[in-house]
Amino acid sequence: METIKLPDNPVFDVVASAAAELGVDAYVIGGFVRDLVLKRPSKDIDVVCIGDGIALAEKVSQQLPHKPKVAVFKHFGTAMLRYNDWEVEFVGARKESYREHSRKPEVELGTLDDDLKRRDFTINALGISLNKANYGQLIDEFDGLKDMKRKIIRTPLAPGITFSDDPLRMMRAIRFATQLGFDIDPDTFDAIADNKERIKIVSQERITDELNKIILAPVPSYGFKLLFASGLLHLIFPKMVELHGVETKNGNSHKDNFYHTLQVLDNVAQVSGDLWLRWSAILHDIAKPDTKRYAPKVGWTFHGHEDRGARMVPKLFKDLKLPLNEHMRFVQKLVKLHLRPIALVKDTVTDSAIRRLLFETGDDIDALMALCRADITSKNDVKVKRYIQNFDKVEKRLIEVEESDKLRNFQSVITGEIIMETFDLKPSKTVGDLKEVLTEAILEGKVKNEFDEAYSYLLQVGEQKGLQVVNKKSL
Repeated sequence: METIKLPDNPVFDVVASAAAELGVDAYVIGGFVRDLVLKRPSKDIDVVCIGDGIALAEKVSQQLPHKPKVAVFKHFGTAMLRYNDWEVEFVGARKESYREHSRKPEVELGTLDDDLKRRDFTINALGISLNKANYGQLIDEFDGLKDMKRKIIRTPLAPGITFSDDPLRMMRAIRFATQLGFDIDPDTFDAIADNKERIKIVSQERITDELNKIILAPVPSYGFKLLFASGLLHLIFPKMVELHGVETKNGNSHKDNFYHTLQVLDNVAQVSGDLWLRWSAILHDIAKPDTKRYAPKVGWTFHGHEDRGARMVPKLFKDLKLPLNEHMRFVQKLVKLHLRPIALVKDTVTDSAIRRLLFETGDDIDALMALCRADITSKNDVKVKRYIQNFDKVEKRLIEVEESDKLRNFQSVITGEIIMETFDLKPSKTVGDLKEVLTEAILEGKVKNEFDEAYSYLLQVGEQKGLQVVNKKSL
């Protein structure tokens, strides 16, 4: 049997010593072993013992420096402790059985073989012995090592049973394939397609957690293509599936917006690991199916898809159980504005148009420009080169105007409080109207965003509206 060298970390020897004192066999198992073989960094160690995992955790804690606190989860029969920046979880070997309408198994004590059988994939069903007789020996009952060399995701038991028992494993199969750049074994993939409806018993939070991990992979489009081909995407994200397909009228076809979206997502993934910028790529054209029209003189149009898409973002986030906070607002902003920079490429574009874009995007202008560049997916090299040159021109203008006008996160120097005090007004529509007129004047370049000039302009506007100055601020 093959021997695996464990990392230079005293915790392994301590676990081996504690297990020997308790008279139980112990093994490092699962994802830590997989990542060790694949030379991927991992700080999460799972230890399985043939006996009481909680007792082993407490014994290990007593033998480690500073006796780290043991967190016990009696309901699950597990315990966990932190040693330096490592997290070690302990559990007794178990076997599981499932009921039809739940992914929560009935659990009973079992052998190491039972424990390996309940693992989701062969690459996660590997163990390393921590026992004196065969310390460091690789336990590989299901050819997980061979599957890693072949770059294959495969289930240890019949895949139909594996996925029917715990349907979240279908998402995990696609997630691991995407993260690792592996293929899914044909029988395993067929079982995902056959059992896809079972995903309905899994909570949306768990589904979305796996989906986000797919989105954060180096080439996320691969995962979405697997989700689409298996039929899972139709169940977990039907709005995205609506982007798929090409319609032709009078010889005019539009591009397949599903594959365009995936290319934009991959383009963003090459320049940013930000989850929410990647979500912006996924949703930037989400309203195209709803806004698609055919006009004989101009062909296919998607007028207003950016505004419609922005309005759709909150519901999509709510349905997917994504956070309804500043992350959602960031995505909504980028969806709404993703066409704006390309409209600014003409030489005749005014500084006020640049100011407005800076005003509306604030600190998200760099993210917006990254999305816009990613949105160039034409196979026509001449067209791509022209678009990139245009964006270079826009970014140059943005920098110039920003340096002179300081409009990122723009706030008028004249606050609502100053307006109310000047004209003795209570909070009202009139105050809001005056603020808006001032903002417009600053964005149009009529007035600088400096107190004296802006306040003088406010007094003029107030006079035109018949307002009396009650408390004039000194200029």
